[in-house]
Amino acid sequence: MDLLNTLVDKGIRRESPTREEALAVLATSDDDVLDVVAAAGKVRRHWFGRRVKLNYLVNLKSGLCPEDCSYCSQRLGSKAEILKYTWLKPDQASEAAAAGVSGGAKRVCLVASGRGPTDRDVDRVSETIRAIKEQNESVEVCACLGLLSDGQAERLREAGADAYNHNLNTSESTYGDITTTHTYADRVDTVQKAHAAGLSACSGLIAGMGESDEDLVDVVFALRELDPDSVPVNFLIPFEGTPLAKEWNLTPQRCLRILAMTRFVCPDVEVRIAGGREVHLRTMQPLALHLANSIFLGDYLTSEGQAGRADLEMIADAGFEVEGTGEVTLPEHRATAQGGGCGSHGSGGCGSHEDGGGCGAHEDGGVCGHAPAAGPSAAGEPRTDLVAVRRRGAGTDLAPNA
Repeated sequence: MDLLNTLVDKGIRRESPTREEALAVLATSDDDVLDVVAAAGKVRRHWFGRRVKLNYLVNLKSGLCPEDCSYCSQRLGSKAEILKYTWLKPDQASEAAAAGVSGGAKRVCLVASGRGPTDRDVDRVSETIRAIKEQNESVEVCACLGLLSDGQAERLREAGADAYNHNLNTSESTYGDITTTHTYADRVDTVQKAHAAGLSACSGLIAGMGESDEDLVDVVFALRELDPDSVPVNFLIPFEGTPLAKEWNLTPQRCLRILAMTRFVCPDVEVRIAGGREVHLRTMQPLALHLANSIFLGDYLTSEGQAGRADLEMIADAGFEVEGTGEVTLPEHRATAQGGGCGSHGSGGCGSHEDGGGCGAHEDGGVCGHAPAAGPSAAGEPRTDLVAVRRRGAGTDLAPNA
């Protein structure tokens, strides 16, 4: 297929595809999905080989968020029966992080629900970062606390944070349809603050909220322009008790096309399969490793993922290897531009979960004018049996899944 050959060549040169080419990837048929995966896999292997970076989530504060993000189980007015608790103490968070590190995670992501941190919250998280670094000096720490005020990113950096996550989630034109308590511009501003403070920026999207193909292409091109080091691709988890509970629009093939399009547009960045992979990719998860070079290990913020041991077996069985702590994730031209192992912002290329204020996590829907329909009829029956509320790990007395 000439399209795919062109996109492979552009990806290896770090050249951006056109919008039309990106839309054409999403419009390919299920019959062509293996060809699409194989082509995008060449770009992934060129920049990242067969390494898979493991990341581990610690939900520092769960539920009771004042924001109204429609996709989020922690949102204002959510009736989802999730865990709700206030801030973990630094030693509790450090203990939770240690479980992920012992399971092979290279990066720990500290997430807290809410619009954004107060200065006191930044002090609290800074103490937690220091506690984690004291126990595991080599681990990367990413904070995800919502919208940042001036000076807060610098304080997190001084405390030892390596990265900051704040997802764009969807296109600017449709952002107001899913959230009204803050704006798309607010999110862009926070990612820029992380960049300016010398943090490795992490920003991604949520597919499956009823958006069109054009919306997906818009947000991925916006991410390329914003140039984060890592781009998490979340697939909506339609929690009962949230406004998007009935949005079951994804098929495994659709998810693979979205990941492939993201890889072609952002060829040399860490593309991470985030929330919802177990729900929507299901038995096709190993194929997604040919597109993304990073995943979350174990559970998410408010939902349970597949067993950590199963994640490791899947990686090995698919012929990939877990990235070691001594290995630099990003290609040399990005890593050296920042002067560290987490990444850089210098390549002209383009980050988790389930949203809890500053993050994001979930699924896809919607169509462009010439794409095959991806509505509920195409996706099949909703797999509500695969949505399991997290009842273990942080905020509980049960052992975490790592």
